[in-house]
Amino acid sequence: MSEDNSLASQVSDPCVMVLFGASGDLTKRKLIPALYNLAKGGALSKDFAVIGVARSGMSSEEFRAKMSEDVHKFANSEVDPEVWNWLESRIYYLSGGFSDDALYANLKGMLEAITKDHNIKTNYLYYLATAPNFFGEVVHKLGAAGLATEDGNGWRRVIIEKPFGRDLDSARALNANLREVVKESQIYRIDHYLGKETVQNILVLRFANGIFEPIWNRRYIDHIQITAAEAVNVEGRGGYYDTSGALRDMIPNHLFQTVTLTAMEPPISFEADAVRDEQAKILHAIQPMSPEDVLRRTVRGQYGDGVGPKGERVISYRTEPSVNPTSNTETYVAMKLNIDNWRWADVPFYLRTGKALPKRVTEISIQFKRAPFMLFRDTPVEKLVTNRLVIHVQPDEGISMHFGAKVPGPIVRLGEVDMDFNYVDYFGKTTNTGYERLIYDCMLGDATLFQRADMVEAAWGVVNPIIDVWSALPARNFPNYAAGTWGPKEADELLERDGRRWRKSEKDFSG
Repeated sequence: MSEDNSLASQVSDPCVMVLFGASGDLTKRKLIPALYNLAKGGALSKDFAVIGVARSGMSSEEFRAKMSEDVHKFANSEVDPEVWNWLESRIYYLSGGFSDDALYANLKGMLEAITKDHNIKTNYLYYLATAPNFFGEVVHKLGAAGLATEDGNGWRRVIIEKPFGRDLDSARALNANLREVVKESQIYRIDHYLGKETVQNILVLRFANGIFEPIWNRRYIDHIQITAAEAVNVEGRGGYYDTSGALRDMIPNHLFQTVTLTAMEPPISFEADAVRDEQAKILHAIQPMSPEDVLRRTVRGQYGDGVGPKGERVISYRTEPSVNPTSNTETYVAMKLNIDNWRWADVPFYLRTGKALPKRVTEISIQFKRAPFMLFRDTPVEKLVTNRLVIHVQPDEGISMHFGAKVPGPIVRLGEVDMDFNYVDYFGKTTNTGYERLIYDCMLGDATLFQRADMVEAAWGVVNPIIDVWSALPARNFPNYAAGTWGPKEADELLERDGRRWRKSEKDFSG
């Protein structure tokens, strides 16, 4: 196997990774390509194996052939035959229903055989890429089979995909259910947004550079905008999406995690709980919304017929397969949050996310306050440029700074300029899926980028009042934005009432 230490300063712990839901899209599109990238980067221990578990009947050889086909299709770089052959030889498959006790007895036997054959220490990582209703049951079945207890001879860790609950009560119930079998330190609630380099770089940008943190507060910042726009529609996932919606799907996890990293106080160290303590403080400091606040500070939308970014026709959400033709499920959310602490008092955070928008783009825009004008009162300058720092999360990772500069000539005139940093220009193109860092960290026992139980519950605590009001007052004007536009007009009015507007970027999008 080739060794390239560019991905990791240390090799992951030896372990067997058990993928529940191995026949699904996540496994073939993200997880197996991520494991391949870790192996290629020299980050994966040579004492490693994978067991795929799903209901589909197939042998280990058939599963390997399927994964080989998939990794060549979905890997974002050319597949190195030597690396893939090494990984492929360590892939196994077990068929069975997640509710069947026999599956876990068979899994126990397979784990014992694989650890012996490959001389692997008995460290087991269980990845639950399943429907949410199986989370608690799979963990309990693992516990009953004696596969979840850490006995000193090895660790047991469980990665759980989102959604982690549908509201505050269900999240609390799931947390309590899991803790009946495993400790909090064994649970890794994954959010693939935190695997993105630019999101992780927020902490480096803020705390490793002396020029940003002194002005990262209410004295200098006017407001912050966070956008997570998707150009795609529900892509045939109407059955799932109609029971979830944009609010549950994006706000308490992806966007709130981004808010906490942007707004948190400096942690005392980069130890997992030190970072997550500060993130949790931000979630608890978000001003709770009354029903009146929900009506005034949140906007929901649903797309109708329109035109996609390539000129293709996009059908209305309500006519998508498996979607209720009178559905009140939102495909767009915008909101205004206030954080009640000393640093962010009176600095609004505006969030927006949606499907069938003009372009795929995720970014954090830090809008600074305008400088005093008195120096320029007797010049041709009519107004000063407001400074803006933009962290581009996807698709083009980077950071840009917007500021004013003098236009050459004898008269004082200001022009608007941008300084851009693109990751690819400085560090080359990465081949990551977004899951590599998260899987690697879990193998090392580093939970920094994973949500803790109190964080999950605090996030749902903010969202719950919105769910309650929207459930009690179904939307009357859906669909209220055309596919291929930047959402309903009420989202623009949300900022206009404060004398602000959503950011326009000449580089990435306009809206």
